[in-house]
Amino acid sequence: MNTAMPIGKDDFKELRDGGYYFVDKSETIAKLIDHPAEVTLFTRPRRFGKTMLLSMLRYFLDIEGATEHRKLFDGLAVSRDSETMAQQGSRPVLFLSLKGWKYPSWERMQSGVRRQLSVIFREHKNLLDGNMEVWDRDDFLSLVRGKADIDLCQNALAFLLRIMEEHYGKKPVLLLDEYDVPIQTAWEHGYYKDATDFFREFLSNALKTNPSLDFAVLTGVLRISKESIFSDLNNLKVDSVLQMQYPEALGFTSAEVETMTIDLGRADRLAELQAWYDGYHFGGHEIYNPWSVLNYFDHDCNPAPYWVNTSGNMILGELLRHTDQAHMEEMEGLLQGGSIQGRLHEGVVYSDIKNDEESLYTMLCLTGYLTVESKRRMGNADIYTLRLPNREMQALFGTEILRRFPRAFSQSSLVRLMEAFLAGNLPQVQEGLSRYLEVLASTFDTGKEKESFYHGFVLGMTALLVPDYEVRSNRESGRGRYDVAVFPKRAGKAGMVLEFKTAESEAKLPAKAQEALAQIAARDYDAELHARGVTHVHHYGIAFCGKTVHVKLEQPDKEMMNDHTGNKNRRKEAGAWGNAS
Repeated sequence: MNTAMPIGKDDFKELRDGGYYFVDKSETIAKLIDHPAEVTLFTRPRRFGKTMLLSMLRYFLDIEGATEHRKLFDGLAVSRDSETMAQQGSRPVLFLSLKGWKYPSWERMQSGVRRQLSVIFREHKNLLDGNMEVWDRDDFLSLVRGKADIDLCQNALAFLLRIMEEHYGKKPVLLLDEYDVPIQTAWEHGYYKDATDFFREFLSNALKTNPSLDFAVLTGVLRISKESIFSDLNNLKVDSVLQMQYPEALGFTSAEVETMTIDLGRADRLAELQAWYDGYHFGGHEIYNPWSVLNYFDHDCNPAPYWVNTSGNMILGELLRHTDQAHMEEMEGLLQGGSIQGRLHEGVVYSDIKNDEESLYTMLCLTGYLTVESKRRMGNADIYTLRLPNREMQALFGTEILRRFPRAFSQSSLVRLMEAFLAGNLPQVQEGLSRYLEVLASTFDTGKEKESFYHGFVLGMTALLVPDYEVRSNRESGRGRYDVAVFPKRAGKAGMVLEFKTAESEAKLPAKAQEALAQIAARDYDAELHARGVTHVHHYGIAFCGKTVHVKLEQPDKEMMNDHTGNKNRRKEAGAWGNAS
């Protein structure tokens, strides 16, 4: 049994040849090719396996290397389907990812598109060996050299599909990953209209009633409105978190995770996995976040918020800046186990996004922070009940979403807290942690022996330090594994090691915090920081009991130690942070 976790592996061949643990999704192949839609669009949050799905399809269908690739499917579910296996290696395949098509201006985007297309056409230079017409050869070479004009670039996908059909005598399949990245980037940098004008033609020429296309499968996080980019494309079949055609294709099902725990000898951890990473409802199925599950096993079954979302974060920031008090209160209630209700509109219309009060909940659902609990019909509208899916999202929601709000959740207050950590300002660290713990954590999360929750809670906050600092969690250093370490990327800056403990009572907090400090020293958790040339390192021993926190700080290079104790009563008397619950 292969037990290595394929962290960061999204190439199917590399995963299969490398001996990694593989969750078999090959049954989806039959569903996609037996009765394919002309164009299928899968939208899911980041890290839900979209790229791997397309890579698997590519190696199954591609006529190039068909014999070699057939062995990659030995032992998988699809290998037992003779009708589907008869189609293995039967088609030319054009695989294209727009993930890297991120540029800060329209001028840079045009240059970038030429470079990206040059790479794609060079990958298919074998087509030049065929009987290509002279004018087609000229256009092909112009694209290879990165010299094509914008009109030829707009038609490049359709052109390449036609040349592939002529070369192989078979209609090719188009697999297009992260199709929405360039459009979102253009919106963020202010050249949205130029980009949509280009990519509407770029995609429509290839997808709309194209006689040289067998079928196409696209993936992305967001479904951009038909009016914006898929104009007049009537052959589009959408599979999303709200409209599910292939619910088991992406993410891990309950049965798959249960099998994983047995295969890896960790069946005792199933309940913990469910609490942390289950909870997404896709087409009536309970779905786990696959990236987090793989990281959980890769980190010796230490639960933490491993998933960090970047897709749509700028859009969310813009929406949150315009959120009123009523919506803020609804959002805060989610952390206490509550739910919110509203209409959802899948097709993102970027030009209207700030004016549509329902866009916020739609974005939170599509990008993976919320999931649908139920749906009911009211008049002509569907009303969705939404909630946080699991503990991972509870931790991330507080730090990635609610911290963007004004008042208690402002980004500036979190910045001040992180600056206090880096400066070794113990009283401010104590006060800030106490404040966030009271407001954001629920008593359910902060019960006895919930060290994993506190770990994720603080880890989520430290994400604000990126990219100036590198934040690592549960990694080996010295003679053990630290909880969290922060590595400065500039010389002369301080680093940090944070170790967390839980206590059975508030009276035991100081001793537990001291125990955490002693563990940092005894196991030499500084080793990796010192190896990188970091000479000034703050050691933080942080102990939690319910909603009370006790922090100790040691700065071994200065041979000084401080500690600061805070509890609910003292904060309440000061009147600074409100009542603890």
